[in-house]
Amino acid sequence: MTAHPGGPAAAASVAADSLAVVVEGPGTHRLVAHEPRDPGPGEALVGVHATGICGSDREVYQGNRPEGYVRYPLTPGHEWSGTVLRVGAGVPASLTGRKVVGEGFRNCQVCDRCHAGETTLCSAGYEETGFTRPGAMAATLTLPARLLHVLPDEADLTAAALLEPAACIAAAALKANAVPGERVAVVGTGTLGMFAVQFLRAHSPAELLVVGSRDDREALSRRYGATDFRTKDRQLPDDFDVVIETAGSADAARTAASLLRRGGRLVLTGIPAPGADGLDPTDLVVRQLEVHTVFGAAPDAWAHTVRVFAAGLLDPLPLVTHELPLADFSRAIELVGSGDPAVGKVLLRP
Repeated sequence: MTAHPGGPAAAASVAADSLAVVVEGPGTHRLVAHEPRDPGPGEALVGVHATGICGSDREVYQGNRPEGYVRYPLTPGHEWSGTVLRVGAGVPASLTGRKVVGEGFRNCQVCDRCHAGETTLCSAGYEETGFTRPGAMAATLTLPARLLHVLPDEADLTAAALLEPAACIAAAALKANAVPGERVAVVGTGTLGMFAVQFLRAHSPAELLVVGSRDDREALSRRYGATDFRTKDRQLPDDFDVVIETAGSADAARTAASLLRRGGRLVLTGIPAPGADGLDPTDLVVRQLEVHTVFGAAPDAWAHTVRVFAAGLLDPLPLVTHELPLADFSRAIELVGSGDPAVGKVLLRP
């Protein structure tokens, strides 16, 4: 049997001085001593390697998260990677020592939507790691083992910390259902946009256009497989088969729709501010556009992401620009909201 790097022999106990971030309420947080919670039946205790910060974490800190989608006080952290340290009753002991990532949505498993595999639509209500349940901005995370996805032994855990946003885009790519030879496009050049380029590139498109607001993202877009790059102020085509929007603004959604041919397929992943002007329903009907939306990632999208990552078709590391200790949570939040083009993905390392 192959030994697992970071396996049982390497799974050292958590340091006595380990920390966790607790956001008490909007604009208020503290660092506290972290005590790992032993896994109960069906659970696993994971030693956190790295935790990513995204705009939704900033919303949690600022108090802009929609009502019902956050519960204070809270340890944030829904993007993470780590190694299983211990497992509870009913969980295979062979999981101990494995490198893993994990789904965030805590679905009930028994409603109609869960049985259909649509766990992000669970009728029992919204529960998610890092928003309503303790997250990974701590030395360890205890969660249901059924949510874990095992990575290859050789997986880079720093890169794997970005697989949660990648899974959300995998959900979009699956809904887009692009086939080889189609003309596809991505609107948005942030982390989600760059993952969308990689997923769509894997479908061998005839053309892959990226539309953004910054010229400095062209090189990375082309590195990931884009065949054309344009800023949104330039003349844009209107005959693409598939467009995935990742920028999170109403303007980006309208731009994405304008790129499509009649009968084209649009997938929206960004969440604009409430009340924003949306797409023109007359345009959608007359052009017979097929519109999908994505919020989170169901198990099939997670499994797809891990397979694509294991096959070497996803390269998250170039997106990481900052790695900070957990104690620098405040600075990390500032970096994410700075608007500095030199800031990409920010990771915290317990």
